[in-house]
Amino acid sequence: MKKLSLIFKETSEKLLKDNLKGSQGIFVIDYTKLSSPDLSALRQSLKSAKSQLFVVKNSIARRALKAASLDSLLERIAGPCGIVFAKEEPVSISKILYGFSKEHENLRLQGGFLKDKILEKKDIEALALLPAKEVLRAQLVMALKSPITGLVMVLHHTLGKIVYCLEEIKKKKDVKVT
Repeated sequence: MKKLSLIFKETSEKLLKDNLKGSQGIFVIDYTKLSSPDLSALRQSLKSAKSQLFVVKNSIARRALKAASLDSLLERIAGPCGIVFAKEEPVSISKILYGFSKEHENLRLQGGFLKDKILEKKDIEALALLPAKEVLRAQLVMALKSPITGLVMVLHHTLGKIVYCLEEIKKKKDVKVT
């Protein structure tokens, strides 16, 4: 019969591997000296963004990352670390992590993985500082709409000048006729 600790390690590793396969991105954090209530608050805010924070032994995390061919993240696994899995929207999760790290200096962003790119701390911060998706869409629509609006305004003013000229010509001809 297997030891309970071995069963726990195997289950944890399987759970990590499954979450690695189903996530759009992952973030590695260092939570040294972070209090238990603060860690719980972080978990709750991540849960609202449909993501999970896993705190596992480094050896288990390294094996799972190696099995998922994420060898470049292995160097970021040191000390007490947690792995955050982004199931849906990685940008909102980076905003949560960045905001929480600003409020709690004991939480440090170590790095992450998004699509096919390894993220450094500065990349996660850049993601967090992006405007919301709706704002970006509005900016795109305005950028696409701007040249057309400018053309309409120029044509409107040109037509206005033509009408003004014709009105002045009409006035001059009316004056000469009388």
